Amino acid sequence: MESFRVLYLYTLLICFIKPLTSRDIITPGNLLRDGETLVSSRGFFELGFFSPGSSNARYLGAWYKKSPSTIFWVANRDKPLNNDRGNGVLQLNDRGVLLLLDASNNNTVWSSNNSSIKEYNPFVQLLDSGNLVVKIGYGSDNSGNLEQLLWQSFDYPCDTLMPGMKLGWDQETGSNRFLSSWKSSDDPGRGDYAMKVDRRGYPQIFELKGSEVMVRAGSWNGFSLTGFANHIPDPVINAEFVMNEKEVYFKLDLINNSVFFRYVINPSGIGQSFDWVIQRSGWRVVHTGTPDTCANYALCGTNSICNISNNPVCECLRGYAPKNLKDWNVSDWNGGCTRRVSLNCDGGDGFKQYTGIKLPDTSSSWYNMTMDLEECKKTCLQNCSCVAYSNLDIRGEGSGCLIWFDQLLDMKQFPTGGQDLYVRVLASDLDHFRDEGRGSMGKKKLYGIAVGCALFVMSIMILGSTLIAKKRKLRNSRKEVMNIPTFGLSIIIKATDNFSIVNKLGEGGFGPVYKGTLEDGQELAVKRLSTKSGQGFEELRNEVELIAKLQHRNLVKLIGCCIEGEEKLLIYEYMPNKSLDHFIFDETHSKLLDWLKRWHIVHGIARGLVYLHIDSRLRIIHRDLKTSNILLDAFMNPKISDFGLARTFWDDQIEANTNKVVGTYGYMPPEYVTRGQFSMKSDVFSFGVIVLEIVSGKKNRIFSDPEYYLNLLGHAWRLWMQGRAMELLDECLKESYAESEVMRCIQVGLLCVQQRAEDRPDMSAIVSMLIGEKLLPQPKAPGFYTSSDFPRDLTSLHQRSIQFSQNEISETTLLGR
Repeated sequence: MESFRVLYLYTLLICFIKPLTSRDIITPGNLLRDGETLVSSRGFFELGFFSPGSSNARYLGAWYKKSPSTIFWVANRDKPLNNDRGNGVLQLNDRGVLLLLDASNNNTVWSSNNSSIKEYNPFVQLLDSGNLVVKIGYGSDNSGNLEQLLWQSFDYPCDTLMPGMKLGWDQETGSNRFLSSWKSSDDPGRGDYAMKVDRRGYPQIFELKGSEVMVRAGSWNGFSLTGFANHIPDPVINAEFVMNEKEVYFKLDLINNSVFFRYVINPSGIGQSFDWVIQRSGWRVVHTGTPDTCANYALCGTNSICNISNNPVCECLRGYAPKNLKDWNVSDWNGGCTRRVSLNCDGGDGFKQYTGIKLPDTSSSWYNMTMDLEECKKTCLQNCSCVAYSNLDIRGEGSGCLIWFDQLLDMKQFPTGGQDLYVRVLASDLDHFRDEGRGSMGKKKLYGIAVGCALFVMSIMILGSTLIAKKRKLRNSRKEVMNIPTFGLSIIIKATDNFSIVNKLGEGGFGPVYKGTLEDGQELAVKRLSTKSGQGFEELRNEVELIAKLQHRNLVKLIGCCIEGEEKLLIYEYMPNKSLDHFIFDETHSKLLDWLKRWHIVHGIARGLVYLHIDSRLRIIHRDLKTSNILLDAFMNPKISDFGLARTFWDDQIEANTNKVVGTYGYMPPEYVTRGQFSMKSDVFSFGVIVLEIVSGKKNRIFSDPEYYLNLLGHAWRLWMQGRAMELLDECLKESYAESEVMRCIQVGLLCVQQRAEDRPDMSAIVSMLIGEKLLPQPKAPGFYTSSDFPRDLTSLHQRSIQFSQNEISETTLLGR
């Protein structure tokens, strides 16, 4: 009877024990089914079946056990299993080949595509590095167990570079290990972006979109890749570059193996580094590879340097001039620069030293590991095609020789860091030759006076012609609008279904905006001037004249216009994601803007403003910058729109006054509201408000601190002064964000909205601050923070002509809340 009871209890125990769902090894004859996992020995990583995001498709992949949604490797990324869970099976055959089968039809979906010549006890294991390996065991002898690596997942990366993983080439097999983005967060299939090692010349790393180079990370200089200015060793990660007959690769290794680190290229092509924060059991963004303008590959063309702090950003090298001066003057630098005079190549050439440089593209370079810099210089002088040289390795006193031929491409000036480049020039172009011949200064002065007089006369003639042309321009303004492509009204009526309410996208100060679709399928955004609008033909002409001359990725593109009878229409490229305010101020939509997207949007707006203020042929003050005038394309790239209220400045003009104050309450700076003064710093103030709104998800015009009755700017300033700035962050951003990036954004935002215009940084400095290349000063109190800054007699202020954007007009919005 007692034995029966024991047997009964044992049977119950067996029934209620949960079956084992994980293992640490797979051998031939064992199957890993959907719902089971393979776990690394220390339990850091798991391998199993998953469905990404909202997708129902099944994939075999590996993830962090503490963060199951963080997938770093996918086997069948381009061949998902069908939607029925439980159909996937992973098995290992006797030859050591991994097979992923669809159990419903027994088809092989994916295999490791390797095979052992003989059967030597193959097994599969997930290592504590995250590497899935197939090994062959040869048994044991006096030295212990012998194992041979047959296959490893680290040779087939997806979108993530893990510590210990090699990025580059196996020169014996010809295989290339590179990163490629997911198509989307729901689809791990190979996306548009890739990061690869290019073996041409001296090896370097490129980020590509398809076959087009987007960003060049550069070659290895002993400390880092030349695309990065920092030469300070990282306390967590040790970077390594290896080049020999067998392999050419770049690798990251952990100095502390207890730390989790990964580098990911996301579906938008932006690279990010993450580490695991134990205190909050979540990922922290260590670095976001959001490029500044100069990071765009070959932005300035050949033989030129890009400097984000300059105006314009592109400058020809010494001894070179723009190949096409007309294009160069309108900020089209693709043609690059060419030599003014050919080199002598007879021993009369010299070298101009450039410091703090991102070295040029090394695709057509030559290198030697053992030469010193002086030998490198001599070697360059002996070859007439050599145009520049540099050290290969800059550690210590420097070593090795790197030489360029014919053209120099994709150079950048760093504010700090970088390295030296020696560019070949004519002796007459060197500084010390320019200082000779000062004894003939008398003749030069006379010549200069003569030239100056001639230029003065020419200037008077040009000025007269310009004034006459301006008068004609005013008389023929309607005709001038027609210089851009025009659309017939019937075409627009058909495209918008007669301005159907269904196609209405929104309404601004100009009037309503409609979506239109042409017969060829092209989508348009049509702005229709409303008879109720405070704006008219002058604003329309102003917008056309300005934006038709502007070309930048962060400015909305004007396609054409239509003026027939009383109808005045502007036709733009269609922005499927509408405007920024549609997302950040909406409780539901704001969740779609994670921190990375917000960070990317902030950078994009900043780059667009740098172009308007500095890089474009015209210096343009927008004067109505706000979230509703930031449009988002299909990839959430921001584009500045609505130039109806914009004004141009001459090169030496700093500010201007107006008796007609225009703009939108909440985004206008104090000096503009109270005195009618506007400048580039007016746009800077508006940009700062937008940054704080993006970070917080709150609208400055509406927000009111319930305890202190402060607007958003005052609220942000109070939190900053109390050391609680992170409390400003939007509540929906609970997961991965970089605290350092959030703090930098808040600080930049507060610097932009300072009370005094002269205290605010300019946009080029702001871009440098955002990417971490410029130190951030401590901000002062923002505008509208105290009532002492407002005029005591508001009656006279009301008597001035105050015009706000029609969609946000208010008679009570002169004082900040």
